[in-house]
Amino acid sequence: MKLVYIVNRIDGPGGLERVLSIKASMLADHHGYDIHIVTLNQEEDTLFYDFSPKLTYHNITAQGNPITHAYRYASGLRKVVKKLNPDVLVVCDDGLKGFFVPLILGKPCPMIYERHVSKNVVIRKGKESLLHKISIAIKFGLMNFGGKFYNHFIVLTQGNLKEWKLKNLKVIPNPLSFYPDQQSTLQNKKVLAVGKQGFQKGYDRLLAAWNRVAKKHPSWSIDIYGTIDKNEGLDDLAKDLGISTSVHFYPPIKNIAEKYQEASIYVMSSRYEGFGMVLTEAMAYGVPCVSFDCPYGPSDIISDQENGLLVANNDIEGLANGICDLIEHEEKRIMMGKKARIDVQQYLPEKIAVQWDNLFKSLITN
Repeated sequence: MKLVYIVNRIDGPGGLERVLSIKASMLADHHGYDIHIVTLNQEEDTLFYDFSPKLTYHNITAQGNPITHAYRYASGLRKVVKKLNPDVLVVCDDGLKGFFVPLILGKPCPMIYERHVSKNVVIRKGKESLLHKISIAIKFGLMNFGGKFYNHFIVLTQGNLKEWKLKNLKVIPNPLSFYPDQQSTLQNKKVLAVGKQGFQKGYDRLLAAWNRVAKKHPSWSIDIYGTIDKNEGLDDLAKDLGISTSVHFYPPIKNIAEKYQEASIYVMSSRYEGFGMVLTEAMAYGVPCVSFDCPYGPSDIISDQENGLLVANNDIEGLANGICDLIEHEEKRIMMGKKARIDVQQYLPEKIAVQWDNLFKSLITN
C-alpha cells in the first residue's frame, strides 16, 4: 500500500517530527508500506531524528506573498500527489491550510487528518482583544468546515474529542519513542522537564513551584531540556527567585533517553498539551510523573496516585507539594515508577502501528 504523509517540515526536534519518525518507520519496516513524505520549504537534508531508509521524500518550494505562496503550494502539492498516486493520504499539518488539502486535491483517494495539538494552542499571554477572539472564532469555524471532508479526523486523547464538532473523529495516541531494558534507579536527586521554552510549557509556573521545593530540599536539582528562548526571561526569573544554583537549562539533545534514566521524578507544568509524549517517555524508564491536569493528555496517561500525580491546573502550590511528596517518600516513588513502566506499555510502537494499519486497510477495503 502506498501511503503519503503531507507535513510542513520534519528536520526539527519537535514532537510531531519524533512521532512521525517512529510511526512511519514502523509501518515501512514491519508492515510493508511504501511511504512517501511531502514537506514544504525544507532545505535541510539532515534530520534531527532517525527515519527508516525505506522512506522517500518530496519537497515543495513555495515562496512569495500569501497569495503567491498559497498558489505555488497548491500547484506543487497537486503535481506530487498526481505523480505518486497514493492509496491513502495522511495530513499532519496543524495550520489552517491542512484543513483544506481535500479541496486543493479534489480528494483523489481516502484521506486522514492527524491533529497533534489542542485548540488551546491559540491561548496567548495576557487579556485577549475582541479582534483576536473574532479571528479565532472564524478560524475554528473554517477548521470544522474543512475537517468534515476527511474520512477520519484523528486526535490524540479522549479530551481532544470535546474540542471538535465532527462525526469522523477517532482517537489514536502517539507511540512511545522507546521502551528500554534499563530503567532509572530513582536514587539521583534530580527532577527532569523536557520541552521548548514558551508560554505553553509553563516554565514560569514550574520555577514558582520549584522555589518552594528548593527551600525544603536544597540538595535536589531540576534539569530542563528544550529549545531556549531568552525572551521568556527564565534565567532572570530563576535568579530573582534565588534558585539558579538548582535549576539548569539545556538545549535539545538527541540522547534525551539518558536524561530520563538519570532522573528520579519527571514534572510537567504545561498550560495545555496535544498529548504529552514526554510523560510516556519518562514512564518507560520507570520515572513517576507529577503533572498539571491541563487540557489535554495528562489525565489520559497518568492515573492519579497510582502511576503518578495529577495536580489541578495552575495549582502551583499543589505542584510543589506533589514533587516534595515523591522526594520525601522513596517507597511511593519506587512503587509509582514500577506501575508507570507497566501501564505505559499500551503506547508501544508496535501496538500503535497495528491501530494505524487496521485503519488504513479498512479504508482500502471500503
